[in-house]
Amino acid sequence: MRILHVLDHSIPLQSGYSFRTLAILEQQRVLGWETLHFNFSKAYTALCSGGGNFDGWSFFRTPAATKTFSQLPIVREWALMRQTELRLLEVTKKAKPDIIHAHSPVLNAVPAIRAGKKLNVPVVYEVRAFWEDAAASHGTGHEGGLGYRATRMLETWALKRADAVTTICEGLRNDIIDRGISSDHVTVISNAVNADEFTSGGEPDAMLAQELGITSSTILGFVGSFYGYEGLHLLCRALPQILKSRPNAKLLLVGGGPEEDRLKSLADELGLTEQIVFTGRVPHDQVQKYYDLIEVLVYPRSRIRLTDLVTPLKPLEAVAINKILVASDVGGHLELIRDGETGNLFKADNVEDLADTVLRVLDTQENWKRQRAAGRHFVENERSWKNSVSNYIDVYSRLTTLGQLSQ
Repeated sequence: MRILHVLDHSIPLQSGYSFRTLAILEQQRVLGWETLHFNFSKAYTALCSGGGNFDGWSFFRTPAATKTFSQLPIVREWALMRQTELRLLEVTKKAKPDIIHAHSPVLNAVPAIRAGKKLNVPVVYEVRAFWEDAAASHGTGHEGGLGYRATRMLETWALKRADAVTTICEGLRNDIIDRGISSDHVTVISNAVNADEFTSGGEPDAMLAQELGITSSTILGFVGSFYGYEGLHLLCRALPQILKSRPNAKLLLVGGGPEEDRLKSLADELGLTEQIVFTGRVPHDQVQKYYDLIEVLVYPRSRIRLTDLVTPLKPLEAVAINKILVASDVGGHLELIRDGETGNLFKADNVEDLADTVLRVLDTQENWKRQRAAGRHFVENERSWKNSVSNYIDVYSRLTTLGQLSQ
């Protein structure tokens, strides 16, 4: 079985998107399938200097659109999709895949579907998030606007014409079905982890703690990208209430992103520059050291359409390394965290409830061992990449032949 994956971006760029892709490819190789990899044109500039190869993986690339089109909305997207389609036709004719598997965004799906129809190759469209919602969450669009509605129509067009649809969670699946897509046509391939790759970590690094100025402190933390929807401003505003009961508490924010400057200004406004510690971005191979310093990880996502529909990867990674979680009760978290069992939920966008939940968790440490064990059991038995990726077998078999998959 040969699958051509059409991707927005990939390694060496580091993101949840790249990590999910790599996990899928690795597990599909374990299943005995041959995977081919095609990167969308906007990733070309960052990656083409490597000759299309990285860490043993090779990629077909699409050159970036010409400058003539680059500044013109709608025309720009049309040009990108047209270039992608033409390049996909070339690659598909040469590689002869059994399946074209296009991953979000819809700018990948449309050319993949058009190329697949022309060459009679079945197309799977995998929705990881809706492009229009991602744009709204990053401030480059707004829900209900003309661009939002146009993108939603294009997304629905692609969903109705793909030979099969996969998605990462039940929230997105339900939204897809609400667009008139048959439930039999949509399969959830959940986000997951390779639990064997995660350990519970070691003792906190005393030198690192001293360097960060967090010795003899109760450490709350967040590890990830600083986007507005992550709700880190809520966590900062909850800290004064937490400090009333836990005066030695400190908040360790590991990572960076668009909200970093705003969060630093907020820490200064609240008079908490000594209690809120920003590490900046940390190399991937050093992240575990920072996790080891944190007693309770907090994921305070705000409630917007994106966070209600989409499940993140970070909480799964956290429970895989036996960390205690506090998270907002947005829809994406509800699919991953069982309140009081594998983690602890608070009312989204409610600063007081966030603070109360953190304090309650800190005051009931006798429950931590049980929660850690339950979280680890959850990822090993329900959210492993081996189990998740095996669900592609049924999806692909409906589009090809069972005999090919059993070889």
